[in-house]
Amino acid sequence: MADRKAGGGQQPDAKTEASAEAKIERDSFVHTFFKKGAEFTDELLRENDRLRTRLFDLESENAALRTHLASDEAIRELLRKIEFLEREKEQLLSHVRAAERNSSHLFTRYSEVEEELSNLAHLYVASYQLHSTLHLREVLRHLKELLTQLVGSRAHAFYLKNGGELVPVASDGIELSLLPRLAIHAGSRTEEDRGSRDRNGELIERVFMTGVAHIEEGDLTGAPRDEPAACVPMRIDDAVVGVIVIYSVLDQKEQFLPVDYALFKMLGAHAATALTGALLFADANGKFPGLDAITAMTQSVGDDSK
Repeated sequence: MADRKAGGGQQPDAKTEASAEAKIERDSFVHTFFKKGAEFTDELLRENDRLRTRLFDLESENAALRTHLASDEAIRELLRKIEFLEREKEQLLSHVRAAERNSSHLFTRYSEVEEELSNLAHLYVASYQLHSTLHLREVLRHLKELLTQLVGSRAHAFYLKNGGELVPVASDGIELSLLPRLAIHAGSRTEEDRGSRDRNGELIERVFMTGVAHIEEGDLTGAPRDEPAACVPMRIDDAVVGVIVIYSVLDQKEQFLPVDYALFKMLGAHAATALTGALLFADANGKFPGLDAITAMTQSVGDDSK
């Protein structure tokens, strides 16, 4: 009986052990399960954090892309605006350049008209001065002033025809006594004639015979010239009666300008008349013709007109 008790006492111990083992296994399973669950949860949390971080990065990138896109659109709009303004600027510059060209053309034309008016004023003053007196001294003074102030002459002389010669009747800047009388040869000259006169005489005689002025073109400064700077025939009606000779010009006179040619033409037409009138007035001892003489001349002109 004792053995049964002993044997019967061992069974609960086995159950207890089995129960203990099952509990251990269960606890181990539960511990492992919860551990796995905790690890999985941690992994899920980490993945969630990673996804949240990625989502934040994507949102930031999206915001940056939108900002960049908006910025690009603004830049494109600015570029379109700049292009439009550049076209407007080119149009305005084109109008400005056209206005400047018109203004320059008008200014040039204004300058030309002003120069023409100034030249006409000079010609008027010159012709008025020449015919404002019959006194030979005053006529010569006016001629000297015109040639010096308007033309820029330094030395000049006036030759008038007297018989078969050209005689120097007045000069300035050069001694009158140094100027030779020039014999006028209507035909060809002999070698002796050519040798007896210098180049100046030949030029003066040629201008007198042909009635064609000699005016030096180009630069008038520099080395001394071998011949006059200008020779201008003096006329009364259609006949050449003398020559204006400009031997040299002032240092500031670089060349003859168009206004000088106009002055030469005017002097050629008026200087001889003024000199001849002054010489005739001097021969008449400064006396004007009487009324009878004027009446006779008037009647003679009337008869000729018939």
